[in-house]
Amino acid sequence: MATQISPMLAVSDPAAAIEFYKRAFGAVERWRIGDPAHVAGLSIDGAEFFVAQESPPQGTRSPDGVEHTTVRIELFADDPAAMLARAVEAGAREASAVQERRHETIGETANLRMLQGSVVDPFGHLWLIGKFLE
Repeated sequence: MATQISPMLAVSDPAAAIEFYKRAFGAVERWRIGDPAHVAGLSIDGAEFFVAQESPPQGTRSPDGVEHTTVRIELFADDPAAMLARAVEAGAREASAVQERRHETIGETANLRMLQGSVVDPFGHLWLIGKFLE
């Protein structure tokens, strides 16, 4: 198996999160543990991630419980504006509109161009939605 990194998002209500990610991003539920769900595996166009019930005794809290997040989730899509609009329609809050952004980089690419905007989901997670431009 190839090495991969898959985020596990702590949420206050896994069942509601599963339904939100399906509506907002077209996520597919691959499996779940518990009824109601305690942990679930999801994917968006093959990119896997997980949601889990927050567990303060084990050190995981959802952003809505602590009123901030420490992670930015990058979601790349062919049409970032449509994906952002879909997320807002499903209940996310727009944090920034999709616009072209230019970044000077060190390394392989001299100037990085992206279309990118962002939303905060109902559970407090920040999603940057974008795509690289030629």
